[in-house]
Amino acid sequence: MINFTKYTLGKVESLLEDQGYIVRYEKGTFTSGYCILEHRKVAVLNKFYDTEARINCLLDILISVDVDESLFGVKNKAFYRQAMKHLLQNPEPVV
Repeated sequence: MINFTKYTLGKVESLLEDQGYIVRYEKGTFTSGYCILEHRKVAVLNKFYDTEARINCLLDILISVDVDESLFGVKNKAFYRQAMKHLLQNPEPVV
């Protein structure tokens, strides 16, 4: 189970940062709540989303990008696996 707290948000952000992505929060009309600039490895999320929606968007991004687990530290690797397990049990994120 993932707790939707600012601490968890920081952990999920660090997963993407370990993969070389920059996470930014900006206003805009994103159809899915976020936008990924693949060639620059930038993920832009709607800054008006609450913590739970931000976490769900970031987890959705993690599913859609190529993840190299060898880039994670021990704690981030364990958290990544826990997050993916959560997503398998709850495939429909609430945004």
